Amino acid sequence: MSKEWLSACFMVVGVMTGFGLGQEGLGVNWGTMASHSLPPKVVVQMLKDNGIKKVKLFDSAMSTMSALAGTDIEVMVAIPNDQLAAMTNYDRAKEWVRRNITRFNFNGGVNIKYVAVGNEPFLKTYNGSFLNVTLPALQNIQTALNEANAGNSIKATVPLNADVYESPASNPVPSAGRFRSDISGLMTQIVQFLNQNQAPFTVNIYPFLSLYGNDNFPIDYAFFDGGSAPVVDGSIQYTNVFDANFDTLVSALKAVGFGDMTIIVGEVGWPTEGDKNANSNYAYRFYNGLLPRLTSKRGTPLRPGYIEVYLFGLIDEDAKSVAPGNFERHWGIFRYDGQPKYAMDLSGQGQNMFLVPAKNVEYLPAKWCMFNPNAKDLSKLADNINYACTFADCTALGYGSSCNGLDANGNASYAFNMYFQVQNQEDLSCNFQGLATVTTQNISQGNCNFTIQIASSPSRGSSPLALALSIVYVLFLM
Repeated sequence: MSKEWLSACFMVVGVMTGFGLGQEGLGVNWGTMASHSLPPKVVVQMLKDNGIKKVKLFDSAMSTMSALAGTDIEVMVAIPNDQLAAMTNYDRAKEWVRRNITRFNFNGGVNIKYVAVGNEPFLKTYNGSFLNVTLPALQNIQTALNEANAGNSIKATVPLNADVYESPASNPVPSAGRFRSDISGLMTQIVQFLNQNQAPFTVNIYPFLSLYGNDNFPIDYAFFDGGSAPVVDGSIQYTNVFDANFDTLVSALKAVGFGDMTIIVGEVGWPTEGDKNANSNYAYRFYNGLLPRLTSKRGTPLRPGYIEVYLFGLIDEDAKSVAPGNFERHWGIFRYDGQPKYAMDLSGQGQNMFLVPAKNVEYLPAKWCMFNPNAKDLSKLADNINYACTFADCTALGYGSSCNGLDANGNASYAFNMYFQVQNQEDLSCNFQGLATVTTQNISQGNCNFTIQIASSPSRGSSPLALALSIVYVLFLM
């Protein structure tokens, strides 16, 4: 079945089911850490086709902002963590607002609603790197927004990981929630500043991470279909970890005097690859529970009602760091090429069908790189596979993933092909000391998809990157 025909089918299904009826509080995270990214205009059209009216970014790239201009899609732009120190200088913060907010803040421009100051800057794994710069950066950005007469409509916030609050081991219930002891004072100051400026508290909640690496966690508690024994907190019974986590934050805010503060869920989702619990079936189950709850405005026991939520994420990103886990590259509700992974109904009405895919996607030619069955010297096969997977995404080969069942030759072919595609199918990128060869026969096996990458720009001819990696390759194998 051709990609064009399949895409057309998805489009017809989307139209027939009345898709585009996204719900009020639902947005998506649009990350761009990919070796080959879809053109921003293609992504924006995909958002519009599916009725997605809110998007959260991780930067403020000109190409992305230009594509969003005139669409009225509500946007949260972002300042990356590595720029927080610079934002502690007010003149730098003011210049950032001028370049990234003011220039787009006009009738027919970009509908900017929030500025995300950093991204989970207080993660324990950062070892305090951003503790001294996040609050000053937040203060300077909001002050600069106010000075630019944009502060009434655009609010600065800090997307924080759920590890900034916790319940004590002696009383592990939501009502005992408090901010982490090492940052309690700082968090209180941040909450006070957000409150002064009528800005929301933004938190990222990941039920999947409760399962990851913890075989003792009751799997049903990560979902919403009530299959797990509840956690009893006084008169409240918590049947899922999302509600329990959210209400732990509500309790932490209440403990510092701001129990009514608006809370945005900046990220929530389920990955489809890279772990035994990361698959499309579980992602379908998760969203099939979450989306109807959001539509019903059921809220949580301590915070009933409407919750603004941004799904994580929109598209898979094959260049993200896998330090947290191989699943990091597979959070998208769409594949790398804008094709939907599973059925879902963003309106929360339970009419689950495939989302409308990206239109007019251009692919590289239909050819793959595979292990050369005529190769004689296999002594450097492991080194070559390691090299390929250093510069391309081989996470699907991991335990519990879709390509975990391949044999040794299949593993080599998968690694070689991923590198070949990342390199835009450059001739020199499918050799690996004679261990690889190009084929025009699709070598996908079962559920393991050997991808053809989308065309990048430029997508033809030798590139400086390909030449540089060729040199690295020689040095790597010496």
